[in-house]
Amino acid sequence: MRTLRPVLLCLAVALPAVAVRVGHVELAPGLALLVFGAAVVAASFVLAWAAEAAEVDIAGGLAIAVLAVIAVLPEYAVDLYFAYTAGSRPEYVQFAAANMTGSNRLLLGVGWSVVVILSLAVARRRTGRTVRALVLDPAYRVEIGFLALASLLALVVPATGRIPLLLGLVLLGVFVFYLVRVATTGDDEEPDLVGPAARIGALPGRVRRTVVAAMFVLAAGVILASAEPFAEALIASGQALGVDQFLLVQWLAPLASEAPELIVAVIFALRGKGAAALGLLVAAKVNQWTLLVGSLPVAYLLGGGSTALVLDGRQVEEFGLTIAQTLMAVAVLMTLRFPRWAAWTLLALFAVQFAVPGTGGRLVLTAVYAALAAVALVVNRQGILPALTAPFRRGPVLDDVTRVLPERELSGRR
Repeated sequence: MRTLRPVLLCLAVALPAVAVRVGHVELAPGLALLVFGAAVVAASFVLAWAAEAAEVDIAGGLAIAVLAVIAVLPEYAVDLYFAYTAGSRPEYVQFAAANMTGSNRLLLGVGWSVVVILSLAVARRRTGRTVRALVLDPAYRVEIGFLALASLLALVVPATGRIPLLLGLVLLGVFVFYLVRVATTGDDEEPDLVGPAARIGALPGRVRRTVVAAMFVLAAGVILASAEPFAEALIASGQALGVDQFLLVQWLAPLASEAPELIVAVIFALRGKGAAALGLLVAAKVNQWTLLVGSLPVAYLLGGGSTALVLDGRQVEEFGLTIAQTLMAVAVLMTLRFPRWAAWTLLALFAVQFAVPGTGGRLVLTAVYAALAAVALVVNRQGILPALTAPFRRGPVLDDVTRVLPERELSGRR
């Protein structure tokens, strides 16, 4: 029972939301936002622990596909609700764009940056030496290559002002190809679990599998039941409080859904496993740019919309800014090194966007990200071809570019 105490606590936090939904109780917007937001966060933690613990028993391409879809359910449930509803209510297109761009920029601007900064600080404390960069294993070139490919394909969105169904299908195809590629090159190392996931993973086999399955079912049920009222509460709360609804959806919803993933990555970083933490977040970005963006036009069509989500000027600017941020990060990682300066720069630019709102601010930040990406590509030009071709190579990815690492760089293996 002690092992399951965190799980039971999270389910207890989610229980009021389930009771309100089943009982069809009407709540004030602020209270509904609190109740259903807490349920999404709590269920997200349970889902993350279950997905991690499941790695002890499940292997192979099918398992990777299933776990990948389950792990992103909290974030995608809300965004796909917005896209689906936009099919009959066009004003909801802005919220689908807001949630996607917010979660994407939060994961990179805060998640990647904080993980690198913490990892380098931990390494300095342990070794007594200044560590200048976090270094990924060469196997992560596959993720970097797929992230670069997906980001380049997404340039269609700001170029045309829409997310066409064809682009969505292509991105979903890239996601499937990514899962197959990772499955065929994955290793058989023991999973590195932390916290509640580690305790659940240590349970006897039959008990562990039963517990993990129950956690999946319960958490997924809570998330699916809470996605619609949570999304509607966000919009209603913004209207009631006089807050920009776009901004509320863009930042509050991702904070709820991304919290477990970010916390797990920070724990890894604090335990000296920074490369594993950054690798986890790089893989999450691939999922966002392929599965999430690819699913939006499909959900929109199923909800009664046309074959393309048409975006307004602000949404196009948000997409352009998000793509530019991603391309900068990809350019920095071309040689598998993520230096401290890049982490602080990404974190600072993420903060600056709140100080310079509006079209002018977004365009300036997009230009800054693009310029930094161009500079990083020139500096890291020897890594461009290996990264872009890594998704299409057969077998393991070898370190054919990175030279012997300087002493002041922190490396880690997958």
